[in-house]
Parts: sequence; C-alpha cells; structure tokens
Amino acid sequence: MTTTLPLPVAALAPGDRAVLNTGPVTTADLVRYAGASGDFNPIHYDHLHALASGMDGVIAHGLYVMGVAARVFDGWLGTWGEVAAYDARFTAPVKPGDRLEVAATVQAVEDGQARVTVEGRVGDRKVLAAEAVLRLAPTP
Repeated sequence: MTTTLPLPVAALAPGDRAVLNTGPVTTADLVRYAGASGDFNPIHYDHLHALASGMDGVIAHGLYVMGVAARVFDGWLGTWGEVAAYDARFTAPVKPGDRLEVAATVQAVEDGQARVTVEGRVGDRKVLAAEAVLRLAPTP
C-alpha cells in the first residue's frame, strides 16, 4: 500500500508504505537551516567555498536531509504520535535543485510502536538509508 494521506494507527501493518516527494532544495533552505542549527560551514551555502574545498558545489546538511525525510511519518503519527528513535546513514550528497523522494516501509507493529525503514532518493541516486521507531498515538 502506498499513501500520502493519514492512516488510522490501527490500520498500520507490516508492508505499509508512505511516500513523500519534496523539493527542489534551495540554497535559501540551507541558509535558513544553518541559522536554525548553528552549522555555518560554508560548504552548505557558499558555492565558491564548496568548489575550493574540492566539492562540485554546495551540499545540504545531512541533518537537514534527515529532518525533511522525517516528514514522511506525519500521516502515520497524527497529532499525538512521536518519533521514538531515528538513525540515518547518508549515502550521497543532496544539492540545491535536487528533489528528494522518501519512501517509508513498516517492518513491524507491536505494543503501540512501528519499526520503519526509510529510503531517500534523488532520481536514481540513493541519498539516505534510515530506520525509525514510531510511538503511535492510540486511535480516538
């Protein structure tokens, strides 16, 4: 099942999927994130500095990508659910202009928690591999 709409918690089952498409990432997004996070490394917003550092241009903060990707959980968590654990590995850089597609798949649901795997892609490039534990809110 693939959805971008909220699902009742009781309906979550192993194999359920949610997909989020975002972007394009902008340099302005990265500057705002730098201000919010305090990470002002110029490789995240200054093209010439990134080139001088041996990169082929500005790259997004890993935690910015991780945070954007976590929005894929919104429909499952509703108002009262929460992300209890979230671990990610960054497999390729995300750059301004990139559109991120995030797919989350429920692996198991037990005791009000869902164990989920997450994959982020930019086109055919895998940029994020993550696992999360979602603490689900009881259904009203």
